[in-house]
Amino acid sequence: MKFVDKFGIKDSIKTSSGDYYYCSLEKLAESNPDIRIDTMPNAVRIMVENVIRNTSLDINEDFDINKLKLWNDFDNSEEVPYFPSRVLLQDFTGVPTIVDLASMRDAMLANNGDPSKVNPMVPVDLVIDHSVQVDYFGTKNAFMNNVNKEYERNTERYSLLKWAQNSFDNMKVVPPGAGIVHQVNLEFLSPVISVREYDNISLAIPDTLIGTDSHTPMVSGLGVLAWGVGGIEAESVMVGQPVYMKIPSVVGVNLVGKLSATATATDLVLSITQKLRSYGVVGKMVEFYGESLNLLSLPDRATISNMAPEYGATASLFPVDSKTLDYLELTGRTDDQLNLIEQYSKSQGLFGSSHNIREYNSTITINLDEIEPSMAGPKRPQDKVKLSEVKSNFNTFLADTGQSIINSNELDHGSVVIAAITSCTNTSNPDVMIGAGILARNAVNKGLNSRSWVKTSLAPGSQVVDDYLLKADLIDPLEKLGFHIVGHGCTTCIGNSGPLPENVSNKIDEENLVTCAVLSGNRNFEARVHQQVKANYLASPILVVAYAIAGTLNINFDTDPIGIGHKGEKVFLEDIWPNKDEIHSIVNYSLNPSMFKNRYDKVFEGDDNWKNLSIPDGNIYKWDKSSTYIQPLSIFNDFKKELPQMPEIQNARILAVLGDSITTDHISPAGNISKDSPASEFLEMNDISPIDFNTYGSRRGNENILVRGTFANVRLRNLLTSETEGGYTIYFPTKEIMSIYDASQEYKKDNTPLVLIAGDEYGSGSSRDWAAKGPYLLGVRLVIAKSFERIHRSNLIGMGILPVEFVNGEDFNLLKMNGDEILSIENIEDVKTPSCLFNMTIKNPDTGDIKTTSLKSRIDTNAEVNYYVNGGLLQFVLRKLLND
Repeated sequence: MKFVDKFGIKDSIKTSSGDYYYCSLEKLAESNPDIRIDTMPNAVRIMVENVIRNTSLDINEDFDINKLKLWNDFDNSEEVPYFPSRVLLQDFTGVPTIVDLASMRDAMLANNGDPSKVNPMVPVDLVIDHSVQVDYFGTKNAFMNNVNKEYERNTERYSLLKWAQNSFDNMKVVPPGAGIVHQVNLEFLSPVISVREYDNISLAIPDTLIGTDSHTPMVSGLGVLAWGVGGIEAESVMVGQPVYMKIPSVVGVNLVGKLSATATATDLVLSITQKLRSYGVVGKMVEFYGESLNLLSLPDRATISNMAPEYGATASLFPVDSKTLDYLELTGRTDDQLNLIEQYSKSQGLFGSSHNIREYNSTITINLDEIEPSMAGPKRPQDKVKLSEVKSNFNTFLADTGQSIINSNELDHGSVVIAAITSCTNTSNPDVMIGAGILARNAVNKGLNSRSWVKTSLAPGSQVVDDYLLKADLIDPLEKLGFHIVGHGCTTCIGNSGPLPENVSNKIDEENLVTCAVLSGNRNFEARVHQQVKANYLASPILVVAYAIAGTLNINFDTDPIGIGHKGEKVFLEDIWPNKDEIHSIVNYSLNPSMFKNRYDKVFEGDDNWKNLSIPDGNIYKWDKSSTYIQPLSIFNDFKKELPQMPEIQNARILAVLGDSITTDHISPAGNISKDSPASEFLEMNDISPIDFNTYGSRRGNENILVRGTFANVRLRNLLTSETEGGYTIYFPTKEIMSIYDASQEYKKDNTPLVLIAGDEYGSGSSRDWAAKGPYLLGVRLVIAKSFERIHRSNLIGMGILPVEFVNGEDFNLLKMNGDEILSIENIEDVKTPSCLFNMTIKNPDTGDIKTTSLKSRIDTNAEVNYYVNGGLLQFVLRKLLND
C-alpha cells in the first residue's frame, strides 16, 4: 500500500530511534483554515488524523475533506469512516468471533470464493482471561487447583484459539494466566504511538482501538482513543471494513479539587459514574481536563476510563502528559518508544491539558474535594451510596422483600457471603491494592479475622500485582484473612465466582436469605455475581477486606465496631484504615520496571498446559459434530452472494415485555447454567453431567446452548408473566406459560416473527454480541424500546434485527397494550432512510380492532442500512469479499 500526500500534510519528527513521517494536523489547519484544529477536543483530533491518513492511503477514496468542518459546528449528522489500528479480544467474546470467522471461511468456500480472504488485516490481540472460576479459595493451593480446573473445562475452546493464532495472520493470543485483558493492554500491549511501514514511507500513527469488551476504554487513561464494540462489528474491522459513525459529541469533564485522606480512586470513579449517568453521556465521548489532572496517577485515570460503559460514554479520554510517560517507563516501555510518544503527541497538540481553547459540546465540573468513601449497589453501578449510609440502603432494599435482619453475628439476611478483590478496574491500581494489604496487616495485628461464611478471593489482573504485594510483605496478612490468590483473570467480576460452600448455599436456600457480595468490580447487575446472592455492592479493595471482617452489610462503620481485638477491645474501621502517605511510600518502594519486563517477556508462550494443547491443521477448521463447545454458526448455512429480499415484519407476536435498564446479562447471561433450564436439558441430552456444565460464557462457541440460554437470567422479569421470575413468557395461541425458548420454538413452527418491547437503556452493560445473536436465533426481528445503549443497538442491526423507539412519549402502558396483540410494520422499505419513522399496526386478536402508532428507526447511518438490508453485518462483509 502506498501513501499519497493528497492534502499536503506529510511532515516528519525526529526521535531517538530515527525520523518518522506523520500526518500533521498543524499543516492541515494551515491549508484549510475553516477546519479549526486548535479548538477540537483530543478525541476529535485523533479521529481527524485517522480520516485524512486513510484517505491518503486510498482506503477512504471518496472522502470529502470539507466534512471535517462540521466538527467545529457540532453538526453530528454526518457519518465518517473510521479505521481503528488494532482490535482487542477476550476469550468469552473471542471464541464466538473465531467461530464466526471460521464459519465465514466455510461459506466463502461453498460460494467458490477464497477462504484466505477472511483474515485480519489489522493487528488483533486476544487475551484469555474470562474463563478461570473460583472453585477453590482460602488456601495456598487455590491458584494451581483453579488453573488445572480451567484447562480441564476449556481444552476444546483453547485449542480453537490456538488454532486461530496459527491460521490467521496478524493475530496474537495471550494464553491463560497472564492477567485481565484491559490490564495487560494497559501494562504491555498498547504502544500508544506505533509505526506502520508502507511501500514508500514509515508512518507514525496513534494507537486507536476497538475491543469486544465494553471496558476497552480503560486504555484511554494512556491517551489512547478506544471503545467497546460487539464481536460482529469487530470482525468487520478485522477484515478491512471501517467503523461508520456519526461525528461524535464530546463532553468535557473539568476535574478540580483534591481527594481527601480517606477517599480512593474507586470512590472517585463511582461518583463520576453516578454524576455522568445522570448528566447523560450515552453515545457521547468524554474528555477529562482541569487543574486536578496532575493529582491523578495514571492508574487512577485508568480506573476512571475503565467504567465508561457504566456511565454510558462511548470513550473516556485523558491526555498524554508526564504522568503517562512515567507510567510507561515504569511498565517497561523502551526509551525509544517513550521518545516517539512524547514527540508525536507534542507535534499533534495532544500533549498535556491545554484545554483553555478546546471547544466541547458541553462541560461538567467534578470537584474532588467532595468525594467521600462510597460503594454502589445493590444492583446497578450508578447507584452510589455513601459508606455511612450503606447499612440503611441495604435495609431499605431488604424491607422491600418483606424480610428483616435477626442476628448479624450469624449467617442471616445481609450477610456478606462473597468478598472478592477482582477486576481490572481496581487491581490495576497499586494504591488501592497496597491499601487493601495494609488494612489486612493492621487487622491481623489487632487479632481480627474474616467471618466463616465469607468466600474470600484475590484475583489480580496482572502477575505483577503478586510481585509487588510480595515485596511489600502484604501477601501474608491478606492470606491470613483468606485472600489467597485464586487466579489471574476476571473471576467474580464476570460471574465466575464459583460455588458457595455447601453449608452456606444450603442455608441461603432453606431460609430464603437475602445475602450480599462486596467486590472491587465494575458491575453488580442482578444474578451476575452469583445466582444465590441478591444484593451486590461495588467497593474499593480496601473496603472488600473490611466487609470480609465485618461479615455483614448491617453495620455502620462510623459508629459500629468492625470486630473485637485480641485484647477484647472494640476495633473500629478507622483504627485499621491505611494511611495515604504509607501507601505511596510502599508503592514507590515495591514497584519497578524489571517486574513488568520479567512478567511480559514471554507472555505469548504460555505454561505447559498451553504448550501441550493439540490443534488441527489447515486454514479451514475441522468441526467436531459431537462437540458441545464449538459448532459453526448456522446463519451462513443457506448464504448466497445475491442480496436477499427485505424482511417483512407482519403478524408478529410479542415474546417479552421488559422494563428499564435491561442489561445484556439479563438477555444473555455469562454465569452458571441453572439446572432445569433449556440449556441444561440440552447438555444432559448430550451426556454432559451438571458438574461439567461450565458457564454460558464458556459455551458461546455453540449456538445450540446459547440460544437456549437467551433470557435465561434467573432474575429476569418479563411483565407478561410478572408473577414468575426468570426466563418465562406466555405462548398466546394457547395461553400457556412456558420458557421463552420453548415459546419461540412454537412460534417458529408457523414462521411467526417475534417482537421484544422494553423501556429505557435497553441492552446496557457488557458488549456481548450473543445478546443480539440469541434473540435473532429465537426468531426476534423487531425490538421496540424507549432508548438503547450504544453497543447493543449496533449489535442488533449487525444481526439483522430492527431496533426502533417509541415516539411522542408513548410506551407499552400508554398504548394500553396487554401483550397478546398482533403487530405489523406497514412501510418497512422506508428503513433505507436512516432514522425514518414507521407506522405499526396493533391488532387485538379477540376483537380484530386495530390501532396505529409511530416508531422511529434506530438504524442511524447509511452504513447500518447496508448491513440491515444484507441480513446483517457479517453477511454484508461476506458478500463484499466474494464480489471484490
